[in-house]
Amino acid sequence: MSKPKVIVTRRWPEAVEKHMKELFDVTLNVDDIPMNVEQLKIAFQTADAVCPTVSDKISADVINVENKTAKVIGNFGVGFNHIDLGAAKSNDLVVTNTPEVLTDCTADTAMTLMLMAARRAGEGERHVRTKAWKGWRPTHMMGTKVTGKTLGLIGFGRIAQAMAHKAHFGFGMKIFFFDPYPPEAEVINKFGAIQCDTVEDVLKQVDFVSLHCPGGGSNTNLMNAERFSVMRDTAILINTARGDVVDEPALVEALKSGAIKAAGLDVFAQEPTVTEELLTMENVVTLPHLGSATEDTRVAMGMRVVENLQAFFAGEPLRDRVV
Repeated sequence: MSKPKVIVTRRWPEAVEKHMKELFDVTLNVDDIPMNVEQLKIAFQTADAVCPTVSDKISADVINVENKTAKVIGNFGVGFNHIDLGAAKSNDLVVTNTPEVLTDCTADTAMTLMLMAARRAGEGERHVRTKAWKGWRPTHMMGTKVTGKTLGLIGFGRIAQAMAHKAHFGFGMKIFFFDPYPPEAEVINKFGAIQCDTVEDVLKQVDFVSLHCPGGGSNTNLMNAERFSVMRDTAILINTARGDVVDEPALVEALKSGAIKAAGLDVFAQEPTVTEELLTMENVVTLPHLGSATEDTRVAMGMRVVENLQAFFAGEPLRDRVV
């Protein structure tokens, strides 16, 4: 019996690629060059499964290509707003993702950005590297204390809960959150968290705001000029969710005007392009979408895709089915 044909759109960790070779007739992207629209269409016309990443736009145009052979999209990542789910559903394409395995590492990255932005670590590191540092003095580069402050979480799923755990138990922070689909009371009470009725109710009473909501749809530009105006002028924004959740021009204006104090960003609206003014601001910390970027996590994500594909081709229930 022939092996299922699988096309992988980018380089994956070596251990995962080796495992895929054992199980599937797999085509790997050894040069790690992003596939264009035509290449993606060909993938859907020649493979049983296509395995994209969050940087591949799997649009309706791609999915609706004629003479498809693909039956399943095994997404490398927990987010799936880069995939047109409506088109996938109407074409009877199964879509899976990789939840859970990247929870702690993404929460670690959110904590890293919070600490860096609060303590001006990016600015300070540049200060030393450019030899601008003239020595210690009492008023030099004073930042914001993190321990004991308030943290507002927009979205309270797995990653937000992991951040709440680190912030509350590690830094004594008081947790506020908004989520239209909140977890069980037991989870909320574990952190002594305060549930708010609206995003604005969170924004107006916290020192740090961290975004943990899905991208796309009604969440596009969730953080806009109006909501930045609600935040404290000493507040700091952290985004490890999706870039399109933040209106970047509005964020630039909020930072320039002093409506908010600083921002730590791991994701951007038009990746890999970043709004130019954000790159010149000392009160902005930027990372190149590193949320899950540890060897352990990226291997686990790839293996989760493989697990879902194996289940699909065996006709078994899928652990992480999105569509």
